[in-house]
Amino acid sequence: MRTTYDETDDILVVHLSEKAIAKEVSQDWNTHVSYAEDGSIVEIVILGASKQGAWPLLRSHAA
Repeated sequence: MRTTYDETDDILVVHLSEKAIAKEVSQDWNTHVSYAEDGSIVEIVILGASKQGAWPLLRSHAA
């Protein structure tokens, strides 16, 4: 998994797979999910990510 964030447009993309995208579905106005042919999720795109509280991602650190 890797993430890409475009600060200018406030778009977060969470890449879960390198598979080819076969279908894209809008969950609502700001969340879009892309699927591979086998039904697995390839990536999730969040528009207005920082305004929606999705960016920055918080990372937990083991003590």
